[in-house]
Amino acid sequence: MINRIVLAGGSGYLGRVLADYYKDKAHDIVILSRKAHAPQGNVRYLVWDGRTYGAWTEALEGCDLLVNLSGKNVNCRYTEQNRREILSSRVEPTKALGEAIKTLKNPPKMWMQAASATIYRHAEDRYQDEETGELGSGFSVDVCRTWESVFWEQETPGTIKVVLRIGLVLGRSDGVFPRLKNLVRFGLGGHQGTGLQYISWIHEQDFARVTEWVFEHGKDGDILNCVSPQASRNKEFMRLIRNSYGIGIGLPAPQWLLEIGAVIIGTETELILKSRWVYPGRLLERGFRFSFPEPGEAVREVLGCRL
Repeated sequence: MINRIVLAGGSGYLGRVLADYYKDKAHDIVILSRKAHAPQGNVRYLVWDGRTYGAWTEALEGCDLLVNLSGKNVNCRYTEQNRREILSSRVEPTKALGEAIKTLKNPPKMWMQAASATIYRHAEDRYQDEETGELGSGFSVDVCRTWESVFWEQETPGTIKVVLRIGLVLGRSDGVFPRLKNLVRFGLGGHQGTGLQYISWIHEQDFARVTEWVFEHGKDGDILNCVSPQASRNKEFMRLIRNSYGIGIGLPAPQWLLEIGAVIIGTETELILKSRWVYPGRLLERGFRFSFPEPGEAVREVLGCRL
């Protein structure tokens, strides 16, 4: 049983997934949030601004696990202002946590940093693992590089530090999956772009299980790919959703149409068109076993029609 887990920036989707997972596995779950919320069972909230020292620091004293989930949603247009906010919303909380930990007599046993699998290059030729994966280029990758670099720069000798490079998390309530589901429901669930780009994903239950496994088995300095071992091409992934819904066809969206749609709805086509073929080599080598290793079963479970 974990005594205390602190989820920095934990009021979003992934924070809710972890809070629900650990509610019976931890005595005390503390969520650092920019807004006040009423406590729910053993889940309580402390207000922080993600930048400055405050009363929230007390929650880190003697805690078992700190998970940093802070960061502005990247589902937006990459304007100059949004670029600044995407970067600062990741870098500033990481620095604030590092500075806070330095003041503690009993720092967290482990600091788990949620990062992104998009740090790797566009890959359709081979998967990218922790040993041989090649980092990409461009704004998103630059953010990932800086984010991880700032994390490793924090001097916290009494705390084990681990980076999780997380793929697309599949869940019913939030994230990308409900949006893909709605495309299918309205007949728009064909492939996007060429449909050959890979999606590296992980079921939300496995995401939560990975954090628990890493807490028990992780090593200081670990960088771990937090994705299922079976990436799926976009066209196959959309077909799985359609089949699970009993919908035979879906209109495809070529790149030119996606470019127009992205402007209208305020997002970037990179989120859909970049091929993220990422492999969890270290997790598998060390014995982690996924509950949902293949996409069909994961999609059916999320849709509530697991066979």
